[in-house]
Amino acid sequence: MQAFTVHKGLVAPMDRENVDTDAIIPKQFLKSIQRSGFGPNLFDEWRYLDKGEPGQDPSSRKPNPDFVLNQPRYAGASVLLARKNFGCGSSREHAPWALDQFGFRALIAPSYADIFFNNCFKNGLLPIQLPEAQVAQLFDEVKGFVGYALTVDLPRQVIVKPDGSELPFEVERFRKYCLLNGFDDIGLTLRHADKIRAFEAERLAKMPWLAHRNLA
Repeated sequence: MQAFTVHKGLVAPMDRENVDTDAIIPKQFLKSIQRSGFGPNLFDEWRYLDKGEPGQDPSSRKPNPDFVLNQPRYAGASVLLARKNFGCGSSREHAPWALDQFGFRALIAPSYADIFFNNCFKNGLLPIQLPEAQVAQLFDEVKGFVGYALTVDLPRQVIVKPDGSELPFEVERFRKYCLLNGFDDIGLTLRHADKIRAFEAERLAKMPWLAHRNLA
């Protein structure tokens, strides 16, 4: 997974509370057995005026001009500002996949659903929790200034605003380590690849019949 260190990006405001995972990526798109291709269908029922189906060409769809991510001023946004309880509902991991594949690298909200929060870290997204008053202030600033961008500095655990002021945030030490190094669960395991290979070789030497076991 992509490592996260310091990221500066345009901010898009998702001014809704209790945004659930079915809104983030609707259920019909969960049929895919792949982990890619979900970005075009992020917030599908809000982004488009017609109903979307898996494999449909996005260029053939009818965009909703009133939806925030379809507004030209937020094109290319990579930081999503949200209200409380973002990512509630079902535990589908497709939700952070869709956010990541759309281009978001960091989320800022007062609170998140627990499983969604955990899934973000496992997929290279940084979900930042800030006090509700600070989030409300950011919403005002984003809406008031076109091109509003924030710098998210994970090593220092601060958000740097355009005026240079900083908002500190907390992140658990192990999760920070994984993000800084780009380690998902598989990457964490592969740190010990040499030991795993040595163990397998030793086991096979002691129990050679395992090399000829019937897998049928």
